[in-house]
Amino acid sequence: MMRRVLLTALLALAPSLAVAQDAPASPADAISDQIFGPRVPTDYAFGAFQRGYFLTALELALPRAEQGDPAAQTLIAELYAKGLGVAQNDQRAAGWYQLAVDGGDRLATFALALAYQDGIGVPKNRARAADLFKKAADAGYIPAKYNMALLHVEGIYASPSLVTAATLMKEVADAELPEAQYDYGSMLIEGAGVAPNPTEGARYIALAAEQNLIAAQIDYATLLYLGQGVDKDVAAAATWYGRAAEAGNAVAQNRYAKLLAVGEGVPLNLEEAAMWRALARRQGLSDPSLDRLLVSIPEAELASAEERARFWPSTPPTEETILSIPTAGDPAAEGEALPAPTDAYEAPQAAAPQDP
Repeated sequence: MMRRVLLTALLALAPSLAVAQDAPASPADAISDQIFGPRVPTDYAFGAFQRGYFLTALELALPRAEQGDPAAQTLIAELYAKGLGVAQNDQRAAGWYQLAVDGGDRLATFALALAYQDGIGVPKNRARAADLFKKAADAGYIPAKYNMALLHVEGIYASPSLVTAATLMKEVADAELPEAQYDYGSMLIEGAGVAPNPTEGARYIALAAEQNLIAAQIDYATLLYLGQGVDKDVAAAATWYGRAAEAGNAVAQNRYAKLLAVGEGVPLNLEEAAMWRALARRQGLSDPSLDRLLVSIPEAELASAEERARFWPSTPPTEETILSIPTAGDPAAEGEALPAPTDAYEAPQAAAPQDP
């Protein structure tokens, strides 16, 4: 997940990473600047990057990178790390990231920390990764602060301190990183590093759920079902379980099936419940209590549920759909007949003998 954050940050921060590459301002531009304020200079390398012209981005960024521009060096590193327009090369990406780190680029610092943490392009070195995370966090980079919070919870490569972790986690959660919203909400509920506050904890978990973090959707559904930190609302709980189930989560599929099997928060529907049970089972999650709830389902409904699960998320083909598919014997589908590959007259003919 955190590697995707870096690419997103590159796209979002491209204007702030720009260098002056525009032609000298015309008198009209000068007047416009006086009225509206100075414009952000155009960065053609990042513009090409954003539009998917990766080789052009590399060509434009390379001269700047060779002159020590850390933003251009980070861009080139990303191209090699993701294999965008060039063959993926983690070692080369790490080298460009290091150059950008030496130039003070916080995005490159974070990316290189991830590389050392996972051993991608460089030897795995979690102590080095922690140092780089701290450097990026001190520079104000929000995802790095999230990683530092996790390191303080772990207490191996950073000082063990739930209080420090909670302080960092709140800052990142308030910056709307969904993973931090979920984690900080959990810390509030459990009273880990911060005074217990189930109501505020549920609020943060809800924020993460609304950003489609599946783990948060499941936990928020459970809080709604139990009435912990929020008013009990079984119908809303079912809705959140349903959203996570649709996203393919086995736990949510199992719990949503239970609600459907008893008609709690949703209309009772044994066939629908059996379909979600089948999907959860496909991922290795079996639940004897759910099996008991479905023991009375008619055989026809069970067969239909299993068939729907087999084709999910698509719907099973109907008889009408099958009949609408053209067949070889369908006159409507027959145009000019194509010769069979075994037809003798389709074989290459020997060249006619020529007179000497």
